[in-house]
Amino acid sequence: MSDNNPEFNFNISLNVLDHLGRNLYRSFITVIGEAISNSWDADAENVWITINKEENFFVIRDDGMGMSEEDFQNKFLKIGYSKRKNGTSKSPGGRPFIGRKGIGKLALLSCARKISIITKTLEADYVGGVIDNKQLDIDINDDVDAQDSKLGKVDNDIFSGYKENHKKGTIIYFEDIQDGIKNRLEYIETLVALYFRFSLVDEDFNIHINDEKITVNKLQELAKKTQFLWKVNELEDPYLELLKDSKGNKIKSDLLVKGFIASVEKPSGLTIHNAKEKVGVDLFVNGRLREKNILSHFSTFSTRVVASYLYGQIHFDELDSKEGDDKFTSSREGVKEGDADFETLLKELEKILKGISHEWDERRIENRQDGDNENRRITPKQRAVMSLVNKTADEYTPLKDSQNKAKIDGWLNDLNDDAQFNVSSYVDCFMSENLIRKYIKDKKISLSKEAIKKVTTFKNNEDTAKNKGNISVDIMKNSEDLSYLSMDDLANLFDKSENNQASLSRDAKAYKPMRNAVAHTARLTKSAQNKLASVYENIQGRLKTLLFDG
Repeated sequence: MSDNNPEFNFNISLNVLDHLGRNLYRSFITVIGEAISNSWDADAENVWITINKEENFFVIRDDGMGMSEEDFQNKFLKIGYSKRKNGTSKSPGGRPFIGRKGIGKLALLSCARKISIITKTLEADYVGGVIDNKQLDIDINDDVDAQDSKLGKVDNDIFSGYKENHKKGTIIYFEDIQDGIKNRLEYIETLVALYFRFSLVDEDFNIHINDEKITVNKLQELAKKTQFLWKVNELEDPYLELLKDSKGNKIKSDLLVKGFIASVEKPSGLTIHNAKEKVGVDLFVNGRLREKNILSHFSTFSTRVVASYLYGQIHFDELDSKEGDDKFTSSREGVKEGDADFETLLKELEKILKGISHEWDERRIENRQDGDNENRRITPKQRAVMSLVNKTADEYTPLKDSQNKAKIDGWLNDLNDDAQFNVSSYVDCFMSENLIRKYIKDKKISLSKEAIKKVTTFKNNEDTAKNKGNISVDIMKNSEDLSYLSMDDLANLFDKSENNQASLSRDAKAYKPMRNAVAHTARLTKSAQNKLASVYENIQGRLKTLLFDG
């Protein structure tokens, strides 16, 4: 190779802008988020967002440190410029930097056909330019070198109203929004309050949308729908004070993680202003949303009933390592797969979620509501009975403004456990006695004289009762003689006890008085409940043997 070999250097194609920016970001809220993040890093105290749906534009203005002509060219317009050069991780004002790779600013190119930017410091006047996506398309198609693709000149008229009292900072005008601004203002305000927590937690940073300051009150609707709360380590967040369960259950973790997980009363409570967007359990790093719905990493848990009720925020600043590789994907909306610190977090969250799901199930049941049917601490049969009893109790639950609400709610709570036991016991009795009747018919077992005598007595009593009630219709679906005999009478026909030996008839004799009490809606003592359950277990076992073994 010749000693006179020329020097070579990289020449980045404008196509990179498409791959890293214009085709990467598609969410309107993501674009707003990137601009807010830049304002945070610039030590702004205020961000003003003006949204005009009718004229299809929005403006983001801040009072940060602004940029000089040199900074605008060599930092803002330099794709990949990192504020963290030389190990710097905080702004001059001491804020932890949100930006890292220097490509997030490309999100600004994704939603509008033209973006005008002006910026100023205290010491200098405005500088800036216009990024016209139409012209950029032409430059990309013509393979123009990046350094030869020039920004357009700013139309100062569009900024006239936004420069007033603006001593320093940056103003970005997004013109001709692709597909239009479809989201309702209330929806955008809620998302900003949800996803930009530093605006609510840090008193020195405020976000305004159409001149209205975004406060925790923008989350009132979600707070009203929230039922239970779990706090992970110590987290200061004014939103939690809005919740009925504001103290919540505390979860301690040895990991440097903090946050909260809450549950709504109904899954529909996670939907934001009737839009497609749903609140989830989101991951934040240094106050910035880094990954939405982190529950998706838990394939088994995310499909369980309890997962459809949960939302919250997990803050794990350790992912923003001061040294080493960047842990986030190019889209800045996720963590790189296989990252060791992230895997450690997921393992810890798995343990936390396991405890929460168990407590959620218990607390839901205490509130006479359906729990997690995949939690095996209660049998599926018990859950089905609970659900039936709860839904029946709901029919008697007074309205919130009823003066007797507290009293009747107390009565319903008092009846709840006994109702569950009695309903289950009645179903046990119904199924077992009717199976015995079918067994007797199948075996062609004849009724004894004693049984016939009892049937005659029951039929006479039925006729008398029907006459008193003026009832002319048939009551029993099957009026054959076996239908008038209870378990002890039926058992005597084919499995009678000899010398008090184990048999169906012996257990049925002990079963009868408690069975009759249940049938008459009586509330059994705890001792009677235990006895009934024990005797029925014997009856069920004996009946299974007779049925299964023929």
